[in-house]
Amino acid sequence: MKFRPLHDRVVVRRLNAEEKTAGGIIIPDTAKEKPQEGEVIAAGPGARDENGQLVPLDVKEGDRVIFGKWSGTEVRIEGEELLIMKESDIMGIVEGDVAQKKAA
Repeated sequence: MKFRPLHDRVVVRRLNAEEKTAGGIIIPDTAKEKPQEGEVIAAGPGARDENGQLVPLDVKEGDRVIFGKWSGTEVRIEGEELLIMKESDIMGIVEGDVAQKKAA
């Protein structure tokens, strides 16, 4: 990808929504909620503090993150739907076994 976010912004690819409920009911596309989990595919260098010093971001490319339902701005880059949001819109990073199980 040839896109580099500025300052404290990150580019996130939403992870796919579940196709079925825990009880096995198939959810049609029109009833699915957009996932609030994604993967960071690009991150800016960081924000500047009051003294002009660069404060690096806590997230990096490849991190699985949880974000708010209405966070970010949806954009289409090279035909792919992505979100651009500030790091402050990200609630946390999914780490360890949980991230590996979901990826499998």
